[in-house]
Amino acid sequence: MNGRNDSEKGNITLLGKQNTQYASNYSPNVLETFPNKHPERDYFVKFNCPEFTSLCPITGQPDFATLYISYVPDKLMVESKSLKLYLFSFRNHGDFHEDCVNIIMNDLIALMSPNYIEVWGKFLPRGGISIDPYCNYGKPGTKWEKVAWERLSHHDLNPETVNNR
Repeated sequence: MNGRNDSEKGNITLLGKQNTQYASNYSPNVLETFPNKHPERDYFVKFNCPEFTSLCPITGQPDFATLYISYVPDKLMVESKSLKLYLFSFRNHGDFHEDCVNIIMNDLIALMSPNYIEVWGKFLPRGGISIDPYCNYGKPGTKWEKVAWERLSHHDLNPETVNNR
């Protein structure tokens, strides 16, 4: 049989369930993990989340972004449906763009202790300006700590052409 046995499924309770409940407020407790079946190998996992929304903490107006979450797992990985539900929980959450990406990164670090992680938010403009915060983390005392500094210090030196804003 292909797939995972029960011990390999980890902490997954949401995947495959009908009638999914969507949290209407920030809810990190919906995040779930499963064991990395390849902890001996470094590799990236990347999530592209083109429908992220949060609220401006001052005006209450909605902010829209595409989030890019990339990480190098250690022992645990985040389950994608729980990540989707978690990101949806920001829908009524009021925080600045920079805070949102850092909160997301901190929650994912606390959840799965990855070797490396980066979160990049590409927010649509409001008031004629777009904000694209980027944050990253490399596990202290590992090669990934240096990778984090290198990626941060060279981040966006060659920005992409953006045609949709």
